Amino acid sequence: MKTLGLIGGMSWESTAIYYRHLNELARQRLGGLHSARLLLWSFDFAEIEALQAAEDWAAATDRMVEAARRLARAGAEAIVICTNTMHRMATEVEAAVEIPLIHIADATAVAIEASPARRPLLLATGYTMTQDFYKGRLRDRHGIDVTVPDEAGRALVHRVIYEELCQGVVRPESKAAYLDLIEAQRRDGVDGVILGCTEVCMLIGPDDLDLPVFDTTRIHAGRAIDFALS
Repeated sequence: MKTLGLIGGMSWESTAIYYRHLNELARQRLGGLHSARLLLWSFDFAEIEALQAAEDWAAATDRMVEAARRLARAGAEAIVICTNTMHRMATEVEAAVEIPLIHIADATAVAIEASPARRPLLLATGYTMTQDFYKGRLRDRHGIDVTVPDEAGRALVHRVIYEELCQGVVRPESKAAYLDLIEAQRRDGVDGVILGCTEVCMLIGPDDLDLPVFDTTRIHAGRAIDFALS
């Protein structure tokens, strides 16, 4: 089994979900007492969030590159960035090390392509919903055009992620607001939902909707285990 290097702590709430998924998948596939071989670099998310808010993406990139290099030196055989938003600097991270990066958007694209969804809704941080590093990769590499909510909807989704989910708070009224938003977008032709922030799976999931749901945390973990066991 290959060793995966996780860049996590953004937030640790979803990194803990990654850790569980990766180990459960390793046990399911190998049986018995097997678990995943993992190295974890976990950031203090307050420091990263401050750089995001200041739009100091150069400094954030430096932090991510250094984390990847530390993991590679420690013996990681692939890098897994445990967050959608910080794939903004995936190209720079991958270029800085001599091991592959398992990209969350590519893994998600495979799941979308295997589904009937052709116009999925992206629910993510404001950065992921408005910038092109994620939507553009889905579009340019995979031919998938995603839809995002309007400005008010994006503000709602972003606020719940940072003020609630990243702090371990799951509120039924926020879940209801997300589901109302999805229903409104569905009337406009949306036929699937990408949980495009790794914390959103804490709030909603496939059991809440009768259309395809793409849990990027679980999908990404599955692709990482595919690599580890290849």
